[in-house]
Amino acid sequence: MTTPAERTADSEMLYTVEDGIARVVFNRPQAMNAFTYAMYDRLVEICTTVNADPAVRVMLLSGAGGKAFAAGTDIGQFRTLSGAEDALAYEDHVDRVFTTLETCRVPTIAAITGAVTGGGAGIASCCDIRIASADMRFGFPIARTLGNCLSVRTIERVVALIGEARTKQILYSAELMDAGQALAAGFVTEILPDQATLDARADMLATRIAQNAPLTLSATKEGLARLRKGPAVPGADDDLILRCYLSEDFREGMEAFLAKRKPRWQGK
Repeated sequence: MTTPAERTADSEMLYTVEDGIARVVFNRPQAMNAFTYAMYDRLVEICTTVNADPAVRVMLLSGAGGKAFAAGTDIGQFRTLSGAEDALAYEDHVDRVFTTLETCRVPTIAAITGAVTGGGAGIASCCDIRIASADMRFGFPIARTLGNCLSVRTIERVVALIGEARTKQILYSAELMDAGQALAAGFVTEILPDQATLDARADMLATRIAQNAPLTLSATKEGLARLRKGPAVPGADDDLILRCYLSEDFREGMEAFLAKRKPRWQGK
């Protein structure tokens, strides 16, 4: 039997799977999709479910309501923080949520409209691909709002995406990047004129990825993760190479190419 908190989390974070695409919708439009603790936990549950379901090939994340992808943690949640232990536990928990999303088995796409700030910006930073509508605003305005700070691991993720100089500017000034600035900085790869166009493009991109070879996708994602930890070392990718080259899918890919037909990927 589910608890009231679990039922609330389910309604505030919608999850569906169809045609290999897992869709996650942050569903608190009345609060700019700000995250509750239950929503953070629900996101971990969804990633765990995706990791265990070979039918899922890609995950698409978006925010309901058209005004925000996600505007960070609901400020009301911070009223429970009462000391050093609570503060450290909160940041540790959020970082574990971010890491779970970042290391999810399948490629992840953030379709961003409106505000993507605070914890919402952290979530988007953990996705593999970010595309946005022209009204997006990205940043961490905590220096002029709450007076807390980001964990070093979150700062590291942002620096990896937009560089140290831009990270310093947005954190020190508490200014938000607009869509053009976010595109120039490399935070997003595409800007679409409005939400309808963004949704269509996100669906098209997710569908295209879902149709590709799953072992190629997973090897690529794992390879990129290893590069973030340090320079490539000869032989360190042997397991990834063998996973793909010795697979049934590789044999199928060759046969399909020679027969001029679409391959039927099985992920094995």
